[in-house]
Amino acid sequence: MMKKFTTEQLDAELQSLPAWKRHGRREAIRRQYAFDDFAQAFSFMTQLALVAEKRNHHPEWSNVYNKVNITLTTHDAEGVTRRDIELARYADETFGRFGR
Repeated sequence: MMKKFTTEQLDAELQSLPAWKRHGRREAIRRQYAFDDFAQAFSFMTQLALVAEKRNHHPEWSNVYNKVNITLTTHDAEGVTRRDIELARYADETFGRFGR
């Protein structure tokens, strides 16, 4: 089982992921992505879903038209772990390939 980050460790990790924020009501991080249209948003989600499945680490997310909201936490660790940070980095890299 992955060990969750301490507050200090998570703060240090989030410095390299400035668009990601702590969830206000639970031990998780979250971010919203905005795309040009639904097709781009859905393509992003598809790309991320394939990697998440391979890693057996699945985001909590929602999509409305061109917006994708993602919340990451490691449920069995009851907080944010290295797995969440790695998936957040991959999500940001994938988003960058959409010309952002």
